[in-house]
Formats: sequence, structure tokens, C-alpha cells
Amino acid sequence: MGTALVYHEDMTATRLLWDDPECEIERPERLTAALDRLRQRGLEQRCLRLSAREASKEELGLVHSPEYVSLVRKTQVLGEEELQALSGQFDAIYFHPSTFHCARLAAGAGLQLVDAVLTGAVQNGLALVRPPGHHSQRAAANGFCVFNNVAIAAAHAKQKHGLHRILIVDWDVHHGQGIQYLFEDDPSSGCSLGCPARSGWETLTTWLPSCTCCSHWPLSLTLSWCWSQQDLTQPSGTLRGKCRPRQSASPTSHICCRCWPAAGSAPCWSALESIQSARAAQAPYWKSLQLQGQCGQVLGCRIPPQAPCSGYDSELSLDVTPVPTSPSTHSPEGRPPPLLPGGPMCKAAAPAPAPSSLLDQLCLCPAPSVRTTVALTAPDITLVLPPDVIQQEGSALREETEAWARPHESLAREEALTALGKLLYLLDGMLDGQVNSGIAATPASAAAATLDVAIQRGLSHGAQRLLCVALGQLDRPPDLAHDGRTLWLNIGGKEAAALSMFHVATPLPVMTGGFLSCILGLVLPLAYGFQPDLVLVALGPGHGLQGPHAALLAAMLRGLAGGRVLALLEEDSTPQLAGILARVLRGEAPPSLGPSSVASPEDVQALMYLRGQLEPQWKMLQCRPHLVV
Repeated sequence: MGTALVYHEDMTATRLLWDDPECEIERPERLTAALDRLRQRGLEQRCLRLSAREASKEELGLVHSPEYVSLVRKTQVLGEEELQALSGQFDAIYFHPSTFHCARLAAGAGLQLVDAVLTGAVQNGLALVRPPGHHSQRAAANGFCVFNNVAIAAAHAKQKHGLHRILIVDWDVHHGQGIQYLFEDDPSSGCSLGCPARSGWETLTTWLPSCTCCSHWPLSLTLSWCWSQQDLTQPSGTLRGKCRPRQSASPTSHICCRCWPAAGSAPCWSALESIQSARAAQAPYWKSLQLQGQCGQVLGCRIPPQAPCSGYDSELSLDVTPVPTSPSTHSPEGRPPPLLPGGPMCKAAAPAPAPSSLLDQLCLCPAPSVRTTVALTAPDITLVLPPDVIQQEGSALREETEAWARPHESLAREEALTALGKLLYLLDGMLDGQVNSGIAATPASAAAATLDVAIQRGLSHGAQRLLCVALGQLDRPPDLAHDGRTLWLNIGGKEAAALSMFHVATPLPVMTGGFLSCILGLVLPLAYGFQPDLVLVALGPGHGLQGPHAALLAAMLRGLAGGRVLALLEEDSTPQLAGILARVLRGEAPPSLGPSSVASPEDVQALMYLRGQLEPQWKMLQCRPHLVV
């Protein structure tokens, strides 16, 4: 299974035929520009291409009235003056003789994608469509939208495939009130979207342009996970999350915003205020949001409005001068020089880089064709891997491997040396752009030394910032430089400690809710604030993670460093764990964590202590976390 891309060139046919400043931005180039970008990045050819089909009259009738569908059909034969007059009867809409055909293709693309995913033909997909749909109502076009593509797809998924719980995440400049109106009176969906006193199915949060999406993730991810676990006060339906603009904290006010996630920027006060207001409005309906009130003052949010520029995140703007690497890039004795005195300085407010430039700078090399490689010293015959995950046979040169192993007594044994050679070969392939992600194994006795070598090799081979998430009994290498190039997060330490802003340890949470809170409230904010270009996840001795928990952690970290994630396992780890991680690293969804559980008081205390210690240096932490039930 892979990723589907649904598109049809006919959807570029409809266009504005008269002067209308309000509607002129809805043009064919909105679609062709997106497709061109996918082609430039080599993504189109990596997808399964599906040609969009037209939605049938019956499929349109899942959410639209017959009279409205008939009205849109008649636009095919209207002249320009008649089209303009009809368009004037609706808000921010224009009709074209091709509108009916294009709108049916747009709706059909969503249906085709739903069928492909739910029948197992693909794992996920993207439908490039126009006209858009989320403003369209049962009997009215609105806001460039003719047929409500997402609502039709959701209704189709429930009717044809028997789905009972559908999550709709609506990220746009405007509130998608069409979806709200279509679902709010549907008893099977349980969505009283316009009335917070009746339901918690819709979450609307305020957003502003200077905000980073890291502040919004905990709320949306918490609700999404608990929705999948049925952790709420009502039985079934469709949850719709909405990022929307600032005017009112009420979950029902309609107003537009200007939003895009600026990587590395700090959340602004109004955004934090909006998130907390949305939490308060939703708390009566979601158990996961009710823990906040039980924890009292420990969850207080200490963020002054208009805070001055400070902290590591503001220093990590992506136009920092690259740190030169050692001339001996493959030598174990070579150590990359530290950052310039004082590190990257906090710059005055400057225009945030465009998302495309962020992607360009985060990628060391173009995306490789081989996505995931497994490097094991003795592959287990019971290890079942997806067909496009390969088992590595190569190894680094013997002399080079021995040179890296020489400072470590635990790497002197032959089995440890063999495993190290395979890891070095895999790591070089990732940093050279031949492989995207990988899994390597090492003897338990050599886990700490192997991880040390992996860090040093990564830093000397091109990684400017390296994130290491070490689970279990793994201590930070004593000779690792404190130069700001490595962020060390140890999950499984004896106690919560922030030894420095780049050296953090926390005990392994004992409950699933505590583990999720640790990821959402600590690991992800630090990771995205740090902006690494290589991620190491080491499951060391006594790591205590079940396969689904390890898979979720790896899946969450895949969004960093262009997906360059290397997982280091012990050789005696189960083949099932290696298989789960391989599937997740290649893009599959992690398995279910099982029944929900409450974060223990000890987990809450550890999380809040660390956030309090690290908050002054990390702006991503300067908002209240979400503790998961």
C-alpha cells in the first residue's frame, strides 16, 4: 500500500468571466501550482495516480437537496449575464458553464479516495480539487464552494463502508460553516456543532499568523486520540476540529484568520488565550481535558503578553549560518567545531521564511527512493517486512569501523564490531540521501557505546543539529560537546532533571496517558523548537516500551528532519518490534495503544517540573500542556 494522488485536469476549466475582486483569487492556478510543486519535489511519481470521476446525482444527494443540484446543473447552458446574475444570489461565488462538471469531479475525487483507502488499495492519499467545498451548504453555494466535498465523502464513508467515527480536521482561513450546518442535526454523527451546551463535537480555535502549530497540536491530537478511544461523554459521531481566527473564544463564532505555521516561532499570547478558551469550552465533553482542573495551580500558565524575544527557539531561525564540519568528516578523532561564541543570536523580527524554503533548508539531500532500511547482524526468519523495506547487507570498511570502536571497550567484541559496521553504513546512507530512515541493532552491552558513535558520526558527517531520544538505561555520553548541536532527551531516567537546556531526563511514564502527555507536552515542543536534521531513537536496556508505544513515538518524530529517523534496538529485541517500527518509519499508522488510562500524579508532577525548568529557554513550552486521560 502507498499514497494515492487524485486529480483531473478538467477541474481547471472553470474560471471567473467578469470582474469581481472578491472572487478573482479562486483561479485555476491554485490547483496547477500545487501539482507543479509536487512534481518539482518528485512526489507525484511516488504516488498512485487516480483520475477523478464525477460524483453521481445520488452521491451529491447525500448532503445536498435535489433542487440545489438541479440548479447547479442548469448553469451548463446559461450565458455570461445569466451566470453573473445567479452568482449574485450567493455569497462570494461565481458560476461558469464548466462549474457543474468541475464540482462533480471535485466531489468524486473525495469519494474515490475514500474508497481507495477503505478498501485497502492505498494507505492514505491526497485529492487536489477545485472548486473547494467546506462552505457549501445543503441548498446554497458559498465562499467559492459549490458541492461540499468533505461532507459528501464523510457521508459516503458512513453509508457505504459502515464507518461510525470520522475525524474532520479543517485548517483554512475561514470557518467551514457548511460542514457544521450539514452535520449538526444528524443524530448518527452526534454533531451539535453550533451549540456548545449540547455537544463537544466541534472544536474551533483562534489563530494568528505569528503562531506556531506546536501550540495547537496538543489540543487537536489529544481530542483526536481520545475520539478514537471513545474517551468522551457521548457515544458516536463525527468530530470536526477547526483552526480559526481570533475574535471570540466561543466555539461557535464565525470569523476568518490569517494563518500559517512559522517553524521555530513562539506562540503569541492571543493564540494561547484562544487555545485555553477552547479547552474550557470543550472540557465538559472530553475526559482528557478535565484533568487540567483537577491539578490546580500546578498547571498554571505563566506567559506575559508581549514577551520579549528570548529563548532558544527564537535563536533557531533557519537562516543561521551553517556550522562548518571537520575536514576529516569520516574520522572518529575528528570533532566538529562548536558554534560561534554565544551561539546563533536572537535576531530582530524578520519576515518568516516561506514554507517551501523551510522544507528546502531542512532537507540534507533530496528524498530517496528507498524509504526505510533494516540493518540487522542476524536477520530473524520470523521478521516480516513490507515489500519496499529492504534488509541491508553492506557494512562500513573494517578499518574505519575499528577506528570508531577503539575508544570503547564494549565494542571490542566481534558481534559488537559487526553491528557497528552495519550501523555506520546505514547512517552514511541516510545522510548521503540514499536512504530515508532505518533500523539498526546492537548487543545490549554495547548499546551506550554504539549510540555515542552514532551521534559523533552523524555530527561529523553533515548533521548540524541532532536530536537523540534515548529510552532506558542510557546515559548521555560524557565527551559529548555542550555546543548546542545535540539535544539529548532520556525517557527512562531515575528522576526528572533538566541538567541543561540540551540535556533532559524524565522517568518513563507508567500509564498510557502519561506517555502521551510526555510526548505532546515535552518531547514534541522541544524537538520542533530544536529543528534537528537527524533524529536518533535508541531503545536501550530496560526501556520498558511496548511495541505500539515505541511505534507512536517514532511516528511522531517522523515529521522532523525530513523523516531522517534512525532507530537503534538491542539485538535481543523481538522481531515484532523491529517489524512495527519498520512499518511506521515507512509511513504506516502505528497500532492502537489499547484502552485509555489516566496520567498518574507522578507523571504529571515530572512533566510539569521539567516544563517549568525549561520554559524560559524554550518558547515552544510557553503554553499550557495537555494531560491525556
